[in-house]
Amino acid sequence: MELISPIDSMFLLGESREHPMHVAGLQLFEPPAGAGPDYTRELYAQTAAHDDVSPTFRKHPAELLGGIANLTWAFDRDLDLEYHLRRSALPAPGRVRELLELTSRLHGSLLDRHRPLWESHLVEGLDDGRFAVYTKIHHALLDGVSAMRVMRRSMSTNPADREVRVPWEANGRSSGIRVAVKRVASPLAELMQAAGSVAALGPSTYNLARRGIMEQQLTLPFGAPKTMFNVPIGGARRCAAQSWPIARFISVKKAAGVTLNDVVLGVCGGALRAYLLELNALPDRPLIAMVPVSMRDEESSGGNQVGALLCNLGTDLADPAQRLQTVSSSMRGNKEVFAGLPKIQQLALSAFNISPLLLELVPLLRAAAPPPFNIVISNVPGAREPLYWNGARLDGNYPLSIALDGQALNITLSNNADNLDFGLVGCRRSVPSLQRMLGHLEESLAELERATGVAAPKKAAAPRKRAAASTKPQKKAPPKN
Repeated sequence: MELISPIDSMFLLGESREHPMHVAGLQLFEPPAGAGPDYTRELYAQTAAHDDVSPTFRKHPAELLGGIANLTWAFDRDLDLEYHLRRSALPAPGRVRELLELTSRLHGSLLDRHRPLWESHLVEGLDDGRFAVYTKIHHALLDGVSAMRVMRRSMSTNPADREVRVPWEANGRSSGIRVAVKRVASPLAELMQAAGSVAALGPSTYNLARRGIMEQQLTLPFGAPKTMFNVPIGGARRCAAQSWPIARFISVKKAAGVTLNDVVLGVCGGALRAYLLELNALPDRPLIAMVPVSMRDEESSGGNQVGALLCNLGTDLADPAQRLQTVSSSMRGNKEVFAGLPKIQQLALSAFNISPLLLELVPLLRAAAPPPFNIVISNVPGAREPLYWNGARLDGNYPLSIALDGQALNITLSNNADNLDFGLVGCRRSVPSLQRMLGHLEESLAELERATGVAAPKKAAAPRKRAAASTKPQKKAPPKN
């Protein structure tokens, strides 16, 4: 057995039917030239043959002393791989709309805690000949960055590479379980380090107060207005996905003198403003986004190593250029404070930003307190070059994250070669017509292009004509999900 770290344990303790705590990805692939009708069936058989499974993909919570859970991991030595690998076909007509309906249902269901906490679904039957893979894994096992790295290890930059690799593979280690058992001391060390973080904050208390409060550089929780997103939610989900050329965001970045992530947040802020105006639900004060920041080095993998900053999205401003500068100023001030701290204090500050979510578990406090922030917007680093799996080109790679009580909408994106792939997850009951956010994102990006003097793109370039990004010109109208 292996001790569960305090951070990872939070994702297990906070899970309920209304709050599934897994992260996921929806990948769309273009089969290689000459692929026959049995291509996906043969691909599924080849993936199912990879039964040397790594320790991470064998984990599930153990029970101690007659039912005490969420303290240690157990490792499944006789993993039933056929249970975790699913093969599905879409009903006719096999549009992206049907794919996203299936994805929404899969994303709203809980993982079985008596088995390793992951599933992978190979989906065929799309009317344009492509196929999809939807994979979900519990956040207690991997965060978004580590999940993306695991996925990329199974891909190739060579379209002629026909070796089938899988994310769960043990990479040739003869006994992955023994390797995992040797790591028991690591969570203990992490726990001791976390316990010392309170004392470690002492030397920086004055500096944080001066720079973060007196100079107004630091955005703190509970400054967000109440919105339609900040309500108790149900367990059903709706997912939406769309790709945009990253060159459009870079052009705005250069013209405005801001960062690429500032442009992403500015586009999201404009889309949220338009969506809420459409529903007559826009508050007078600006929405605040929680923006995860990876603190993982190149060597580390598994578990969760994520910091958190809060950002003013400027949704109270009608001028898109002014809104973008507000976003940039907010992120710059928060980053300056964050960068001036040692890593252990960065973690403590991040925990301070995120910890108010615990109040959402207490109904009386939830009703009395303002929301700590309104939405989570996460940018997960992806691949800068085209990727292939058994010769099939990765057209779209859409990250799908977690909705919570008080956080009914989540926006997560990742770069995929020449595109930015957006994945939206919302409570099916609390966020009506989620797919309309895709149109608002396009309109918000176009507004920023005009406001910063960037030439508006030709009609054929915006947004991607299929929910899966592709470098090929498309003739079909954008699908509605």
